[in-house]
Amino acid sequence: MPKVIVYNTVTESLETFKLCEEDSMPYVWNDTMSVNEFRGSSKSPVLWTTVQAMEAWNATRQAYGGPIPVGFAFKRIWEGGHGLMSQHYAGISFDVGQRLSQRERDRIHSIALNLGVWGYVEPLSLTPTWVHFDRRYGRPACNTGYTTLRRGSRGVYVLVLQDCLNTLGYATNGLDGIFGIATEIAVKNFQGDYSLSRDGVCGCGTWNKITSLVKGKGPSSTTIDP
Repeated sequence: MPKVIVYNTVTESLETFKLCEEDSMPYVWNDTMSVNEFRGSSKSPVLWTTVQAMEAWNATRQAYGGPIPVGFAFKRIWEGGHGLMSQHYAGISFDVGQRLSQRERDRIHSIALNLGVWGYVEPLSLTPTWVHFDRRYGRPACNTGYTTLRRGSRGVYVLVLQDCLNTLGYATNGLDGIFGIATEIAVKNFQGDYSLSRDGVCGCGTWNKITSLVKGKGPSSTTIDP
């Protein structure tokens, strides 16, 4: 039975749900996306996303007025399949419409753009057989990607960071989406081992190094699940 962690970017609160694969994702309207659809090919026993990503899906699905097949949504970073700081690893990115006609994909793309609920809608020229949109949040540490994280940060980007650290053997004492003292110590130890500024802040340089080491490497003996 999967565990689904949902972060509210407005209230900065985290909720945890125990669901079956066929259950609807939390906050999803009218059973339009199941846990299994959101999971895709991921084998992870824990999944994560945000309330705002689910609400953006609801608005898009309602405006479209019909089923939207989800090809790719969630992955953990060590499973790979996407870029170094892909929003798929944060659970807030969707590649959809692979089984639809180009005309229908064009309509979904237009709806996603016009609604203004997504942080990013990829140009159709870059997605010839699917539509990509994601509900990223915050100012990225690099030109794209995840936000700068430090003690007190919360959310799905912290979950990605903790997943990276634990997989590389730097214990955070949990996978909870909360940047506490254990996560800060783990970041400092990682930075020290890779000649980065040992400030305990995960900025662009630390993100680039840690994601390049973890992406697609598979789970390790120190990878954990909450």
